[in-house]
Amino acid sequence: MEYSVKVEAFEGPLDLLLHLIQGLEIDIYDIPMAEISEQYMLYIRAMKVMELNLASEYLVMASTLLAIKSRMLLPKHEESYEGSDIEMDEDDPRDELVERLIEYRKYKQAAIELKQKEEDRGSFYTKPPIDLSAYETEKQDSLEDLNIDLHDLLGAFHKLVRRKKLKKPMATRITRQDISIEKRMEEILVDLQRLKGPALFHELFPIAQKPHMVVSFLAVLELMKRNEVTIQQDHNFSDIIVEASKGVTLVAQS
Repeated sequence: MEYSVKVEAFEGPLDLLLHLIQGLEIDIYDIPMAEISEQYMLYIRAMKVMELNLASEYLVMASTLLAIKSRMLLPKHEESYEGSDIEMDEDDPRDELVERLIEYRKYKQAAIELKQKEEDRGSFYTKPPIDLSAYETEKQDSLEDLNIDLHDLLGAFHKLVRRKKLKKPMATRITRQDISIEKRMEEILVDLQRLKGPALFHELFPIAQKPHMVVSFLAVLELMKRNEVTIQQDHNFSDIIVEASKGVTLVAQS
């Protein structure tokens, strides 16, 4: 007849005892020492058969259980004080063990609840707030009077590039004309002076060559940052209007 033993992992002798008490549905306040000692010793023997490392604390608990079992087998007797009719019952030898088990059960339940809270908390991700105060002043200075953002300008620029490609065929000659952003900024301010008022965004891109258009776009962004121009849009998808800011000294056209 084949006999198999399944040994679970326990954190100590008290954990093993508590497991046996719960498995046998025993009242922890009234532990039958004969039965619990027998089950405990079966576990000890199973560990030895499987050649598992047996901690010394398990052997100490086994000795404690056998000692309690032996004391409970002794006949009970009552003691009385001389000259008094008061009789004192002998203490139950299981009391100390019961107190240790109840205390252990309390902490084990707390550990289970804390572990559950840890798992629940692991489902959330939090990120500490980032201090953006250093960018607040710059943002207010550069975009104070605008009702559009950079995404609107990028969208308008991409539409402008597509429109220029459709209206003008590909150039047959490749020419290189270096132009700085500072120079293009001056030219845009001159164009605004020449128009004597607001200009449509696409009017600032007279040359349909990609390098020139990119430099012009960067020049407009830099003018916005310096508060030398303001950009407005009445509603979504309407034309973007560019105008020189009040108090800006325009470069005289040569």
